[in-house]
Amino acid sequence: MEQLKRIAILFDRIVEAIVLCMMAAMTVVVVVQVFTRKFANYVFPWSEEVTLLLLVWFSFLGIAIGFRERLHLAMDSFTNRLPKGFNVVLDKVIAACTFAFGFYLVYYGWDFTKLMHANSMPATGLPSSVQYLVMPLTGILVCIYSLLQAFNIDTRRHGDMEEPAE
Repeated sequence: MEQLKRIAILFDRIVEAIVLCMMAAMTVVVVVQVFTRKFANYVFPWSEEVTLLLLVWFSFLGIAIGFRERLHLAMDSFTNRLPKGFNVVLDKVIAACTFAFGFYLVYYGWDFTKLMHANSMPATGLPSSVQYLVMPLTGILVCIYSLLQAFNIDTRRHGDMEEPAE
């Protein structure tokens, strides 16, 4: 299990690096867009489209990171008063529901991605499916994180690192 946790954390670092690069690229594109609009009275035709694409990818991958960090809505003040055994079962139910949500993103996100592949984005000429491919990828990540959490493999890397219920 420890080897699986190390692999998951390495994979997480790669995902986070990609997300940070997207955020940095989006910031650069927006700054250049504002600068050229203000001082050169010119806007690159692709800048808004690329910004939107990066924002969508950044947001969806952020959803997966949020599930990894267990930042979803929770009612800890209520569940902390329940017996430990009940919380163990509840954690498994939450992991199963999270997996179902991830599977939904994979299944319907892939269908939508295939559907949008015939269209192209006007400014960049990229297939529209590039924008929607992040849905099934996020779903895969959410499924992986929910399975890891179901087996009590904690891959959280930020914030308060309390032990999961056993």
